[in-house]
Amino acid sequence: MDRPAAATAAPEAPPAQPRRRAFAPLEPVSARARWMLGLGFFVLFVLVWALFTLGGYVSPTFLASPITMVREGWALFAEHGFLTDIAMTVWRVLGGFLLATVIAVPLGIAMGTWKSVEAFFEPFVSFCRYLPASAFIPLLILWAGIGEAQKLLVIFIGSVFQIVLMVAVTVGSARRDLVEAAYTLGAGPRGIVLRVLMPGAAPGIAETLRLVLGWAWTYVIVAELIGSSSGIGHMITDSQALLNTGQIIFGIIVIGVIGLISDFAFKAVNRRLFAWSTL
Repeated sequence: MDRPAAATAAPEAPPAQPRRRAFAPLEPVSARARWMLGLGFFVLFVLVWALFTLGGYVSPTFLASPITMVREGWALFAEHGFLTDIAMTVWRVLGGFLLATVIAVPLGIAMGTWKSVEAFFEPFVSFCRYLPASAFIPLLILWAGIGEAQKLLVIFIGSVFQIVLMVAVTVGSARRDLVEAAYTLGAGPRGIVLRVLMPGAAPGIAETLRLVLGWAWTYVIVAELIGSSSGIGHMITDSQALLNTGQIIFGIIVIGVIGLISDFAFKAVNRRLFAWSTL
């Protein structure tokens, strides 16, 4: 007896998937490819740097070679106690940044929540946001001397106004349908703030803090260039007086490495705390 045609028919082949192009707009890349591409740029940068310095195209007085930079960096740790300078700089960044966070985040939440508070504070905060933190250094030296308080205040001034406005924008952009739904379910003004606005804005606030922490690293070097006896910025100033470009470049690279580590750590914490967010 012949078998039914349906039973003997070969299964249909799955439809061919369109081939993805490497440089297609918005095409994602794998985590491995991302790491390889990022590392590849650093390798290429060092190779070009070595070519120009070791090849004699640039005078060592103006730009040290990678080999000289590594040698001078080792001397900083072995002979000049550079670990202490690193620790002092990290302490200043974290101290000023945390002080700014404690004040700016609640104020930003209040400005984003209540429009009257926003109308009262926003003109002043927006004005101060455009003032360079370095312009306050002469005044801060008069007010606080050249000790740690002056350096913490430079970082505080450079960070606090940025955080306030960015947090206010994040909180103020909450979805109106969620707020209306909470009112419909019987929530009061306090419940709206604690159960809708703050949880919804938390991932954005965390991302804001991550970005501003990177800016704080630029302010600390400015603070340490004047009236400082320790820190990475102080070491860079001393090296500049001695025309030691190897130590200058090594100090800059150390700042970048520490900043990159802190950025990755911030991202990891944010992903763990707000795994449900798309940020």
